[in-house]
Amino acid sequence: MTAPVLVIGEALVDIVSTGPGTGSTRNGKTGSKATPGGSPANVAVGLARLGLPTELVTRFGTDPYGDQLGAHLFGNGVQLSPGSVDPNFRTSTATATLDAAGVASYQFDITWEPPKLSLRRGSPVVHTGSIATVLEPGAAAIRSFLASLADQPVTVTLDPNARPTITPDPVSTWAAVRELAASADLVKLSDEDCEFLRPGLSPDEIAAELLTVERTKCVVITRGGDGAIGISREARVEVTAPAIEVTDTVGAGDSFMSALIAGLQARGLLGAARLKGLDERSLHEVVDYAVKAAAITCTRHGADPPTAAEHSATWG
Repeated sequence: MTAPVLVIGEALVDIVSTGPGTGSTRNGKTGSKATPGGSPANVAVGLARLGLPTELVTRFGTDPYGDQLGAHLFGNGVQLSPGSVDPNFRTSTATATLDAAGVASYQFDITWEPPKLSLRRGSPVVHTGSIATVLEPGAAAIRSFLASLADQPVTVTLDPNARPTITPDPVSTWAAVRELAASADLVKLSDEDCEFLRPGLSPDEIAAELLTVERTKCVVITRGGDGAIGISREARVEVTAPAIEVTDTVGAGDSFMSALIAGLQARGLLGAARLKGLDERSLHEVVDYAVKAAAITCTRHGADPPTAAEHSATWG
């Protein structure tokens, strides 16, 4: 059996508020809907739907929200690491409010302390990001674990997914991102992350900062409806996004991240390879694949990443 991708981070329930003028309201009525979420959990589901064996290290309870999360993760084929379900733990939530364009803003009720972190032999990639990488005490455990992988034959990917409501100081947050990025082969940021963390700098300038570290080989920056940029030491590519009708943007960045990892794995660039051989053509192909996965998610309600079959049927 192929060793799974290891994803580390929060699993929570998104409580999506809707109302007149929002992207997901119907007939002008207000209301809310609770759906499974959390950026790392969304990435894990996206990976599993794209056909990669996936294990998630997280922490949630056995309350009704936790039961909803467990059913969602198991139902999508995501394995849970031992200790991820804890009856003494209260399941975290994020309240997402959608604006008229369907773009979400979040308020969080979350605690983060993962179970013991360990690497399964043969695992091709470790992915982490979002709140789990900045919220203590769990963030310290992740920093230590990633640092321990320096000599291991595994690729590390990072998506900081900055949350100003949790870490309002961009200077200290960027310092934390830089520390984690030093242990990552690939860093993915959004244009919103860039504006918050390094205001006034261009995507290329931010990528150049991150690529000064020997371990980091590639930086990918998403730009919403404008597509994405991929930058390595050897290549720079820009990929435009397809024209779609946006329902909402919840989970789009996570679908992008899942597809980016899946595309790299399909080309034999993960594991001990650590992106060696990622030339301009391959970089363009994997970023394009990821942009199109995110586009599918934007046409649906909530964090609903595509399967490999859906991606192929939609884009060929």
